[in-house]
Amino acid sequence: MRLDAAIADATERLSRISESPRLDAEILLCRTIDMPRSYLFAHPEDELDDITRERFEESLRRREDGAPMAYIMGVKEFWSLEFAVSPATLVPRPETEMLVNLALREIPRDAAWRVLDLGTGSGAIAVSIACERPTSQVTAIDASEDALLVAAENARALAPGNVECLHGDWTEPVRGRTFDLIVSNPPYVRAGDEALAALRHEPQAALVSGDDGLDAIRALAAQCRDVLVAGGLLLVEHGCDQREAVAALLDTNGWVDIQCHKDLAGLPRVTAARRGGT
Repeated sequence: MRLDAAIADATERLSRISESPRLDAEILLCRTIDMPRSYLFAHPEDELDDITRERFEESLRRREDGAPMAYIMGVKEFWSLEFAVSPATLVPRPETEMLVNLALREIPRDAAWRVLDLGTGSGAIAVSIACERPTSQVTAIDASEDALLVAAENARALAPGNVECLHGDWTEPVRGRTFDLIVSNPPYVRAGDEALAALRHEPQAALVSGDDGLDAIRALAAQCRDVLVAGGLLLVEHGCDQREAVAALLDTNGWVDIQCHKDLAGLPRVTAARRGGT
């Protein structure tokens, strides 16, 4: 089969499940033949041998089944960096870059701050902050050992030296320590939410958080004050319809200066709160 015919066929098949079927087809074919996209345009008449065609077919079948492109490719861009991802981690979303942006506004450029990322997944947030603030030390925690292996790989590749990866449940691995800033993109989807059908390839433990989607944020609201310096900032991503509930949880647990920030689509996305007292 010629390259142009392979792309045309794949585009038609992927049109049923993808918003960018031709782009997906081209990227998957480039991965299969290990060539840049420009090669496809310059050599449309090249033929796929049987072994290469089968490898391409395997990738297409995964994509037709709904697997995210990031899992098939093994990488995803976030904060202009290329992160390794796997089915053990969520695929980093563009809206989560807001957490990084808000954190960087808080951390002085040359400061030696201690930053904590809870539920790090692929490590995208922790590593992005570490790259931008190399004099700070970032600790990344996840309850999934498989996810933590991916985070550690990304830390070694992109921010060697100032990211520490620890296994455990929320703040448990760092009790007795204190941090200047805490960031988290925790699970916040309600159990049984219809949106989960489109996310079936991603780790459910990193998505679902109880009947109301707030179990993880309850834990953060209760635990994070004990490992944060007085006046330190907590930044938590949440669902666009959870703004008031998250604010109420933080208020009940003694947090002050509670503010919600909207994402680029104008939706409530990240709530910031400070630890009061001394």
